[in-house]
Amino acid sequence: MPAFLIAARATDARIEEIRTEFADYRYRAPYKFGGKEVDRVTMLNVHCRLRTKAGKTAQGFAAMSMGNVWSFPSAIVPYDTTLAAMKLLALKIAGITRSFTGYAHPLDINHALEPEYLKAAVETAREMQLPEAIPKLCTLVTASPVDAAIHDAFGRLHGRNSFTVCGKEFVRYDLAHYLNAEFRGEYLDPYILRKAQPRIRMYHSVGASDPLAAGDVTKPISDGLPETLEDWIPYSGVTAIKIKLNGNDLAWDVDRVAAIDRVTTAAQTRRGVRDWIYSLDFNEKCPNVQYLLEFEQRLKGKAPTAFGLVQYIEQPTARDLASNRQNTMFEAAKLRPVVIDESLTGLDALLLAREMGYTGAALKACKGQSQTLLLAAATQKYKMFRCVQDLTCPGAALVHSVGIAAHVPGVSAFEANARENVPAANAGWEKRFPGIFAVRNGFLDTAGLDGVGLCTA
Repeated sequence: MPAFLIAARATDARIEEIRTEFADYRYRAPYKFGGKEVDRVTMLNVHCRLRTKAGKTAQGFAAMSMGNVWSFPSAIVPYDTTLAAMKLLALKIAGITRSFTGYAHPLDINHALEPEYLKAAVETAREMQLPEAIPKLCTLVTASPVDAAIHDAFGRLHGRNSFTVCGKEFVRYDLAHYLNAEFRGEYLDPYILRKAQPRIRMYHSVGASDPLAAGDVTKPISDGLPETLEDWIPYSGVTAIKIKLNGNDLAWDVDRVAAIDRVTTAAQTRRGVRDWIYSLDFNEKCPNVQYLLEFEQRLKGKAPTAFGLVQYIEQPTARDLASNRQNTMFEAAKLRPVVIDESLTGLDALLLAREMGYTGAALKACKGQSQTLLLAAATQKYKMFRCVQDLTCPGAALVHSVGIAAHVPGVSAFEANARENVPAANAGWEKRFPGIFAVRNGFLDTAGLDGVGLCTA
């Protein structure tokens, strides 16, 4: 049936209020990735109120890290300016969303408004006279808590978990409307778990400048939390370690993984643990796939067992896939799944990545609940490796992220690094979700994530 002939659902809702606020936090210590160090985070908090035609209302809430160093990387635009651009864009996005007067499902609201958000990004760059365009990824990150707050309110409006109100019962259109003709007649129902997986293996992130052992600590934090990898492993029961690498210094990258493997092996031996895994994140800094293949050969020579423990490799080369078509991943993906991350801004990017040999995708709350649900379906249909990644998400943002990992079938593991880097932003959440915010056995306990909405309010 043509889209314009499909009637609105009685369950649809309209936006009555969108309210935003910002909150700033300092990191315990700088976190280095992609050649840059981050020592602070600005959170965008969004409050939303929806109303049905019958007059029923509900409030929703969501939050997300601005993450401008990751989403708006620039060699010429300083941190404060990219952050200011995201803040201004957030206000514009809130205004655009507020002006949407139709009754609709959250998926349809986001589908209708994303083009307007992208236009607002162009307008913001022009108003601020930025020397570079605001990347699409940055716009998605800025809009993500608005989208999530709408999903949270919609779930609360119907007294259901948000992941259970995105299927055929509530959505007007099939997935072909949002994705492509391959999904004709399909809905999200078979692609989303109605009940959260009870636990998910947690990846502990090791930044490129993080101390591994006591001798590496030059400036003690002395706040009662672990300060080295060898101490974090027993403290959180870590059995999955995400290793941040430089991607432009082969010897350093190999030595770093070998050193982490030595420290990890010793710490796990003391615990009597024999099963652990790694993931490698080059944050798109490798010049080409040959770098990655050479890295593997050298690592096998220096630390023979380390590469065998690698579960997947994340975005090794430049995020602009269309301009770097020569950087195919076919050979690398024969070794381990190679996952698209920074490049993943929509179905078009996912399809291009598949053409270029990528075999997996990193799903992220910071790219929007709507897009994440849709791409979760696409990655399953195309039989791709799936993981859920962090953006140093604390508080409500972490709860949302874990909810995605728990409700998408086949997710291998989940990264959670706010507990390492910005625990102050988690204050108050530990009592509500101790299994998420106080991990002691290496796994996130998802008890409570099947409540109403996204469980973020």
